[in-house]
Amino acid sequence: MLKAGVLGAGHLGKIHLKLLNQSSRYELIGFYDADTKASAAIRKEFGYKSFPSMEALIEACDVVDVVTPTVSHFDCAQKVITAGKHLFIEKPITQTVEEAHKLLTLANKHGVKGQVGHVERFNPAFKAVKHMIDNPMFVESHRLAEFNPRGTDVSVVLDLMIHDIDAILSVVDSEVKNVYSSGVSVISETPDIANARIEFENGCVANLTASRISMKKMRKARFFQRDAYISVDFLDKACEVVKMKDAPRRPDDFAMILTNAEGIKKQIYFDNPHIQSNNAILDELETFADAIENDTTPVVSLEQGTNALRVAMQIIDNFKKL
Repeated sequence: MLKAGVLGAGHLGKIHLKLLNQSSRYELIGFYDADTKASAAIRKEFGYKSFPSMEALIEACDVVDVVTPTVSHFDCAQKVITAGKHLFIEKPITQTVEEAHKLLTLANKHGVKGQVGHVERFNPAFKAVKHMIDNPMFVESHRLAEFNPRGTDVSVVLDLMIHDIDAILSVVDSEVKNVYSSGVSVISETPDIANARIEFENGCVANLTASRISMKKMRKARFFQRDAYISVDFLDKACEVVKMKDAPRRPDDFAMILTNAEGIKKQIYFDNPHIQSNNAILDELETFADAIENDTTPVVSLEQGTNALRVAMQIIDNFKKL
């Protein structure tokens, strides 16, 4: 078993602590949080060992799970990597692309593995259809949330939209060509609602909307490709796949047939992929253990986390030009 520790014991950090403690792949060593009162309360309630310093925790672990505020990601991750420990780090990987590149260089130098916590990659609905998404040419995503002060230290792009950026980059096999965006600050100092258009070299276009001031919650993505439409509901963990194929000469009475302007007939049919229920956070942590033990590339590598951050920062930079 890999000895694991958690840096940061806030809302998400406590979830990570609980899951690492439950996992058969890890031995939870303990945690470190700069808030001594909060640390004492967690230690008393759950019995997890708290360490007196970040360095002491890192020294005791094989894997360090960084769940601190984004502003401290780079400093924490740098210490983990230079100590020769494997790194799991919550999204976004760092505050800047430059910091992310430094971590990539350090990880290669010290021979450690790193994974970024883009948890939607492990959403059971997305996992059920990801293999069906083949060369999408138009993508539309909406990620809407009710206002919560937690997370407003960063733009809605880094708080919410980056989930969809990463998911889209994982299925579009092409380089980004152009990025256009607009964002509005309503209650926070940084944008609370944003829209972005990402154009890829292969002609694919992705239109993304994110808001943290919505009256309702929504986390949906729709992928359009030749002869198929695939919808993923990340919130309700549901998916829909609609496909088209050449219509048979003699379709049955219940077949749904469309005829285009050229007279070509297509039959519409529905595919209902099986959705395997899971705990997405536990899955991402345990697949990281697989990557370490089998010496394979993590599902969401530091490089992929950097690519998602790069696009997110392009979107944010465009706000400043408005």
